Amino acid sequence: MSVPTVLVHRDAQVLAKAVAARLITGLADAQAAKGSAHLVLTGGTIGIASLAEVAANAAHDAVEWRRLDIWWGDERFLPTGDPERNETGARRALLDHVDTDPERVHPVPGPDSGLTAEEAADRYAEELRKASRPEDHGPVPSFDILMLGLGPDAHVASLFPEMPALYDERPVVAVHGAPKPPPTRITMTLPTIQAAREVWVIAAGEEKAGAVRLALQGAGTFQVPAAGARGRVRTMFLLDRAAASKIPPDLGRPASP
Repeated sequence: MSVPTVLVHRDAQVLAKAVAARLITGLADAQAAKGSAHLVLTGGTIGIASLAEVAANAAHDAVEWRRLDIWWGDERFLPTGDPERNETGARRALLDHVDTDPERVHPVPGPDSGLTAEEAADRYAEELRKASRPEDHGPVPSFDILMLGLGPDAHVASLFPEMPALYDERPVVAVHGAPKPPPTRITMTLPTIQAAREVWVIAAGEEKAGAVRLALQGAGTFQVPAAGARGRVRTMFLLDRAAASKIPPDLGRPASP
């Protein structure tokens, strides 16, 4: 796994704009090299704000949206269209404003699908398996960019500290009894996250500072799930100054004035 690079931006607004610009460039480069790309989205305030900045960026047409497969790292097990679903936020912020191929947008099934949470996780894992290629060397695609938010408790996706999902090696699992509502969720596991070429952990706000410090200083993943958020080729912690306020100065470098 790669060693994290830490980039610190002035504030949350600058961070969202920088993530958007970096995402446009990264996806366009991946498509230029391979013809298509795989992107994993996250929810949360800064994640959705970053997607809105992609839509607002005049360069977003550099991405060939119909040649992009879009996935979610986790989802709240709520009906399609529920405002609390990560999918709903992503559609409103970005996907409704670009020309995606509906067959290449892969939402996590909700209870309105008629599936249980466990069945929905299995269905998503099977969809990932079908999208993987021999060169991926595993049951999921080698995602070009996988975006993650970070909770104050150091959770990423719906992998919460000291919960069984952290030990699960299946690609996708159901989570029950999550400490943050709603209690039932579907999440990619750490092996799936670590299959990505690039993992971006995006965090803003002073309440995230302790979790950022622990994630970067070698804590165990059972207590600090974000410590396991690593990409095969590159890992980036994209932070605002408040979220970076507790890390040693040698770990982070300014990305903007």
